[in-house]
Amino acid sequence: MNVWAAADQPTLEDFGNDVWWIVLIKIVGVFGVLVAMTLFAIVFERKVVARMQQRIGPNRVGPRGYLQSLADGLKLAFKEDIMPAMADKPVYFLAPVIATIPAFVAFSVIPMGPVVSIFGEQTPLQLTDAPIGVLIILAMSAMGIYGIVLGGWASGSTYPLLGSLRSAAQMISYEIAMGLSLVAVFLYAGTMSTSEIVAAQADGSQLSFFGWEFTGPSWYVVLLPVSFVIYAIAVVGETNRAPFDLPEAESELVGGFHTEYSSLKFALFFLAEYINMVTVSALAATLFLGGWRAPWPISIWDGANTGWWPLLWFFLKVVVALFVFIWLRGTLPRLRYDQFMRFGWKVLVPVSLVWILVVATMRAVSREAELSAGEVAFYVGVPIAVVLLLGLWLAGRAGHRDTRLAAVEAAAGSNHPTSTEPEVLPPAGARRQPSGGPSRAEGGFPVPPMDLTVPPSPRLRRQPVSTGGEPVPGAVVGTGRRGATTSEEDGDA
Repeated sequence: MNVWAAADQPTLEDFGNDVWWIVLIKIVGVFGVLVAMTLFAIVFERKVVARMQQRIGPNRVGPRGYLQSLADGLKLAFKEDIMPAMADKPVYFLAPVIATIPAFVAFSVIPMGPVVSIFGEQTPLQLTDAPIGVLIILAMSAMGIYGIVLGGWASGSTYPLLGSLRSAAQMISYEIAMGLSLVAVFLYAGTMSTSEIVAAQADGSQLSFFGWEFTGPSWYVVLLPVSFVIYAIAVVGETNRAPFDLPEAESELVGGFHTEYSSLKFALFFLAEYINMVTVSALAATLFLGGWRAPWPISIWDGANTGWWPLLWFFLKVVVALFVFIWLRGTLPRLRYDQFMRFGWKVLVPVSLVWILVVATMRAVSREAELSAGEVAFYVGVPIAVVLLLGLWLAGRAGHRDTRLAAVEAAAGSNHPTSTEPEVLPPAGARRQPSGGPSRAEGGFPVPPMDLTVPPSPRLRRQPVSTGGEPVPGAVVGTGRRGATTSEEDGDA
């Protein structure tokens, strides 16, 4: 039977035909699922990390502390909302909203189950779908960057601005790697629709290896392991999670782009972060883990992929992906920013491009030469893999040659370095500021210049004041208040 025409498998023709109240139920359902998954993920993270570190974790609010995240959310909602005097008020208010709304919209094309009956109406367990469904998710993740950048800029402070710029560079860089990792999935599935990608993984792949016919796995995590690994690494950087949480590096940026935020706006930023975690986990389950279909051996049961049971398998896969996020946070230390960006641009992106060429070559050879998948893998895939591994080995040896020679010298009894140590600190010179501390030549520690300023908002106005508090012409200072434009301001402009 053709799985694309299966009765319980939704296709693109099944969307856009629901009555209005079914659409409303789906919208409310998706919103409720994401909020509930956020509350669950926060408690789940704190419990798992506490277990890894031999602590108790939340245990006061609710049974075994499971309502702690709900209590924290209510507390944030009712806290006093403080706005900095130099903040750009409209942008400062809209930035958390811009970061949160795309996170909700991205989940609208995630398939959570087959066609089911809701109050007598047959409808798929998916809000909507399109021939470019995966591109909608990528577009929404790109829109969320605007909220973070605008939030850091509108705060009117240096450290949030630096954190937002770092976040923009990080998310754009790793979004490229994430998008490239999905190209191989599109080549295999022949579509960008999320529901049809799930359908493409429904049945086992019929493989032929030198005349030996057998049924192989159909999940793309097995057929495209390199794409899955690249995707798993890229989404951790895309969602600003440890060890890639550079935009919120407390040791360098106080708190990152949300330093000046409090109350409900602060909660919206974290709501967007956890919803993005759930969304990328659901996308991983959809593209690589068979979507809502049951894993083997549960799939042997005929009713495993019908009715409401697929919801259980889908959310189990999402929870497993969330556990990996938490596992990384409790295990790995934070990377340096230069290491992080170098890894994204010099490792993930080139590997993704080479992998796309390999997959496209194997697909073209299999189609044009009429070879089986096993023969193509043997004649094309294995030689390419050997060449790539040899190249990586030679590049690694060349890159660590100096370290290896130094280790040989040390093993021979020499305690002296083979070459002079590189200069790490900036050259000695005069003080950076007239009123600053001693320079490096005088025994002081080099510090960065502290005169960094945030670009002024065009909505802010300046008023002339005097030392006694009375306005006088000529003495113009920034107040952060919006007032009428004076003639002196027009002259300055």
